Amino acid sequence: MPDILLRAHDLTRRWGGLVAVDRVSLALERGSVHAVIGTNGAGKSTLINLLSGEIPPSGGRVELLGADITGWPQPRRARAGLGRSYQRNTIYPAFSVFENCRLAAQARRQKPWAWWQPATGCDQTRAAAESSAQRAGLNGLLAAQAGSLSHGQKRQLEIAMCLATGPEVLLLDEPLAGMGAEETERMLALLNELKAHHAILLVEHDMDAVFRIADRITVMVNGAVICSDTPAAVRADAQVQAAYLGGH
Repeated sequence: MPDILLRAHDLTRRWGGLVAVDRVSLALERGSVHAVIGTNGAGKSTLINLLSGEIPPSGGRVELLGADITGWPQPRRARAGLGRSYQRNTIYPAFSVFENCRLAAQARRQKPWAWWQPATGCDQTRAAAESSAQRAGLNGLLAAQAGSLSHGQKRQLEIAMCLATGPEVLLLDEPLAGMGAEETERMLALLNELKAHHAILLVEHDMDAVFRIADRITVMVNGAVICSDTPAAVRADAQVQAAYLGGH
């Protein structure tokens, strides 16, 4: 049986007369990369915002690890095992790679009762920071200032910060945006390593990368799903070709 970590059931978001996400259902499995593709305005980022709790749904529900989290705010979802990255870098450029990861780990392991202990001395958060940086391929750059990293390394740092919170599910919004060929290869290798222990939702415009990395692809048009299947089936789908892939 598949290990389903996150489910969306008929998830919907309306703004007045605009339906940004229209009854979208999907299931994210551990050991799998589930890509969501579509043109600009298709509802992809709104879907991630609904799943992560940044905006409330107009209808439908979300389940994480079997629990109904539809009414949970984003911090509670994050503590329960839901991590996400954003289209734009959300790092602390003046801090080191290690400090960025340690602050993320600290957010998951807060100890407000231990007010007399400096947060920087917490062995748990330090270990989590070092481990997440290593998993993201940044182990040799722990002391480097985050703002001095290359674009690709900054995207790796965002994933490292995500991993530092101990997530089961990763929601990644365009992690390959702006990358060159070498950086893209490193990121795809990282995602392949991470998926063994996580369920990954990937929103991405690089179609070559999507069809290489994804185990399942959901195609959205005008907020609705027009196809959700294996990469081979999606590529062969006439409706997808007409709406998005341009017949290729």
